[in-house]
Parts: sequence; structure tokens; C-alpha cells
Amino acid sequence: MSCSCSCGGNCPTLFYACSGAANTGYLSDSVARKLMKDGFGSMTCLAAVGAGLSGFIETAKSAQNIVLDGCSVACGKKIFDANGLSYTHIVMTDMGVEKGKTEITPDLISKISLEVTEKTPGVVA
Repeated sequence: MSCSCSCGGNCPTLFYACSGAANTGYLSDSVARKLMKDGFGSMTCLAAVGAGLSGFIETAKSAQNIVLDGCSVACGKKIFDANGLSYTHIVMTDMGVEKGKTEITPDLISKISLEVTEKTPGVVA
């Protein structure tokens, strides 16, 4: 797999998920966990990047980063922008999920997980 990170290709895929209090945060977290379980990459800590922990930031510099935000507040995007990190950004509410309304089911998690893999070049199991 190749990526646009600073490593020059064959980078690991890392998922960073909003885990906010709303159903959309729960969905983004669940999708990241499913993608990790299914072998599409690893999930790592968005909060650690937000806290400025150097090890997490350095790791992100050498990875294909997929930021899964729950809603348009885009906390994950803002964290990555503030740290000057490259990423692909996916927002759950842009995928037909209504914040505070849509029930998060296993079928929805599977559907959104598939959509993420289709929207993210280079993410393969």
C-alpha cells in the first residue's frame, strides 16, 4: 500500500476516531474498531495527538492517517490541522447519519466501514 505521508510509501494505515458523547462519536469509534479488527489498519489515540504527545505525533508523520469525525464540529480534523499532519478526513454526518437521532446498529457500522474503505485509497486488508 502506498500513501502520501513523509515516509515515501508503504506506510501503515492508522485510524483516529472521534469518540464524542453523541451517537456519531460512538459510530466513528465503532467503525475504527471494526476496520482495525478486519485488518485494514490500526487504531490509535486521537486524544494523545491532541495533547501534543511527541511519540504519537511522530508516528502520525509516517503513516496514512484516516481521521473519522462524528460530526461537522470536526475535532479530529482540527487536531490534525493544528499539528500540521496529513490525513484523509471522513465525517459520519456526511454519510447520512443524523447526530442525536440515528440508531447505531451492527449493520450501520458495517455499512459505514465499507464506505470508508471505498473512500480511502490504499486501505486494503
